[in-house]
Amino acid sequence: MNSPYAICIGRQLGSGGRQIGHILAQQLGIAYYDKEILSIAAEESGLGRGVFERNDERKGFLHTFLGAVQPFFGGGDFYANQLSEENLFTLQSGVIKKVANERSGIFIGRVADYILRDHPRMASVFIAANTDDRVHRIMETEKVDMKTALRKVEDGDSQRANYYNFYSSGTWGNADNYDLCINSSVLGINKTAEIIRDFVVQKLHIELPQETISPTPEVF
Repeated sequence: MNSPYAICIGRQLGSGGRQIGHILAQQLGIAYYDKEILSIAAEESGLGRGVFERNDERKGFLHTFLGAVQPFFGGGDFYANQLSEENLFTLQSGVIKKVANERSGIFIGRVADYILRDHPRMASVFIAANTDDRVHRIMETEKVDMKTALRKVEDGDSQRANYYNFYSSGTWGNADNYDLCINSSVLGINKTAEIIRDFVVQKLHIELPQETISPTPEVF
């Protein structure tokens, strides 16, 4: 089948979801979309990328942001309407749908599995990991102590859950919402990517490229 397909990856912070997404994109020879979606949404909407970044997988940031910009712009009601979180989500959702209809890709977070629920070729995956592994991964990548890393893990999961649960009809991390849930701590990053790859190849009837590309460096 040559029609575009989408692999949507939800993930716990520190589970290696982004790294796994990069590995899958390289092995399947398809595009990778994470924060790239924010750039496209900013360009198409005419709003600054910073607005989308501040709202990225978070719920509630605009209460503070609008309070800061209104004294400079005036017309608070107008800007509150234009920059409402729901409007930003709608703009971002439109970009995800447009991109997914045009080409195959990996979509990281941002409720993409719900946004693309009617896509004819979509596979949804949720990646978890043991807390100790997640904390140590954050300690290594962000050069922070254990207490700080644990707080980042807890805060990150809370933000993602609140965002997902608000904008979708499901529950973040609930197995019922996904085609496949997997713990990357069990077999490691590369083997987890391999299992996900084999699963989506079967589900979406994908023909693997001939070339085998090495995994990318760790990113989260």
